[in-house]
Amino acid sequence: MNYIVLDLEWNQSPHGKEGTIEHFPFEIIEIGAVKLDETFCEIGEFHRLISPVAYPQLHFKISEVTQLDMRLLRQNGIPFKEAAYQFLEWCGNDFIFVTWGSMDLTELQRNMVYSHMPIPFKKPLLYYDLQKLYSLLYDDGNDKLSLDQAVEALAITFDEDRPFHHALDDAFYTGQVMAKMDFKKVSEYVSTDYYRLPQTEQEQIYLTFPAYTKFVSREFPTKEEAMADKRVNEVICCLCRRTLRKKIRWFSANSKLYLCLALCPEHGFVRGKIRIKKAESGNIFAIRTTKIVDVSAANLIAEKREEYRKRRTEKNKHKRQSKKSRTEE
Repeated sequence: MNYIVLDLEWNQSPHGKEGTIEHFPFEIIEIGAVKLDETFCEIGEFHRLISPVAYPQLHFKISEVTQLDMRLLRQNGIPFKEAAYQFLEWCGNDFIFVTWGSMDLTELQRNMVYSHMPIPFKKPLLYYDLQKLYSLLYDDGNDKLSLDQAVEALAITFDEDRPFHHALDDAFYTGQVMAKMDFKKVSEYVSTDYYRLPQTEQEQIYLTFPAYTKFVSREFPTKEEAMADKRVNEVICCLCRRTLRKKIRWFSANSKLYLCLALCPEHGFVRGKIRIKKAESGNIFAIRTTKIVDVSAANLIAEKREEYRKRRTEKNKHKRQSKKSRTEE
């Protein structure tokens, strides 16, 4: 199996939201990729400039960062559909995508849909987000370093003829980072793209990692319907796969984040976390993770639950007082 290390550059409306096409905020203007074999040796490169059609004027920040201009894109670019088919043919059959960050594959598929192309990728579309894996390996798993910071930290030679923010050059450096880091230590932590979501209960995604599990739900019309669904709100031990009873039921840390705490008789406290996200269709979906935690982390969840109770009590108190004042008037 080969690794396709992909990087994209895209344009957006220079007029802000008013000039943005619905469901198409970014138009790809450059595709760059390197192909690595199983030993992370480069065995091929792909590069195409795209002649834009949706946003015919370059946003000044895009032009500033990429050093591209519309004259160059018009002169040397080809239609996106042509470039995308050439890219897919170049990728071959047995590969997995590698990106720096989580946006490239979403935007690639969004551009395919805009160009009336079928999406050939399997569902779910699994890939390696090297930015996340780098953080898991060298940091806390949450900090997101830029590509140039990772290149500098790993003492990878920077070539002035290959500047950052060019699609092919960024793909090249991402491949260099992949080869230099201890990738095999984090190779189990695949990511899943959320552009094409499960539509049925059978399609829902269950991923198991060494330290936690992830579940991606189908789409729901409302957040309330999602949180009421049994598959969404259940908590399963990520080690023994036992369905657990909750010591602290799901509560809202904010409008898009829910927490709970369960206890596994064999493995101890299990923290549940649900993030509510908006789908391309306008519906919502849930991403639930479960993780074994220690006593201090369990106590922190209990404290957050108490803070939530106090805020809710105070909010209800203000509502009653406001209603009473309006009645008296």
